[in-house]
Amino acid sequence: MLEVRNLTKRFRSLTVVDRVNFTVRAGEITGYLGPNGSGKTTTVKMMTGLLHPSEGEILFRGTNLREDSTLFKQRLGYVPEEPNLYGYLTGLEYLQLAGGLRGLSDRYVTDRANQLLELFSLRDARWAPISTYSKGMKQRILIAAALLHDPDLLIFDEAQSGLDIANGQLFRHLLRALAARGKAVLYISHVLELVEKVCDHIVVIYRGRIVADDSVGRLRELMQLPNLEEIFSQLVQQEDMESRAQEIAEVIARRP
Repeated sequence: MLEVRNLTKRFRSLTVVDRVNFTVRAGEITGYLGPNGSGKTTTVKMMTGLLHPSEGEILFRGTNLREDSTLFKQRLGYVPEEPNLYGYLTGLEYLQLAGGLRGLSDRYVTDRANQLLELFSLRDARWAPISTYSKGMKQRILIAAALLHDPDLLIFDEAQSGLDIANGQLFRHLLRALAARGKAVLYISHVLELVEKVCDHIVVIYRGRIVADDSVGRLRELMQLPNLEEIFSQLVQQEDMESRAQEIAEVIARRP
């Protein structure tokens, strides 16, 4: 459904994303992983139109977004990493605003918004200003807003951040339910355990380049490693964090 071809982003002489290629398919949950500074957020910003690529192209259902991004924006649901919300609006008002910007009718938006607020355990807070919400509540409002117009493609950037255990479980089940209904889901996360549990396919970026693009099971077979955490550490050449932790503990234990 969404295809990235030779996507590149440069900031002056610094290449942050370097000829990236991958596909987000309908009916699948694709995990997009990488260490901090690897180019994940820059890739997502280009995919959502917040940044223009230096080179390469992004295609939605075969159409280059540079030629026609209107349909793509109508069929995209996006939850950004940072919850930038209008704090003076209530939860219901925010969803009504999001629906109105999508061109949905007032009656439809209000009905759907109230249903989602109920299902995300936000009904009692629907008239409260978002500025009074906890981080987890804000995150649930963002997820509800992304789903409001029944999009075909969903991009979740660290969408589980701030969710408690119960709502984290709800979110995991929701990802699977959306994929089962034919949605294409791109999930960006640092939580490797979650990615391993819910993703059908993973793409790993390191220093701006793709270093893996396969199913978790296939990567386990190819690399002969038991879990995604060890595969990820091997692919991105991470340092021995256990030794680093021991060094930190030793430093703070030293007497002046």
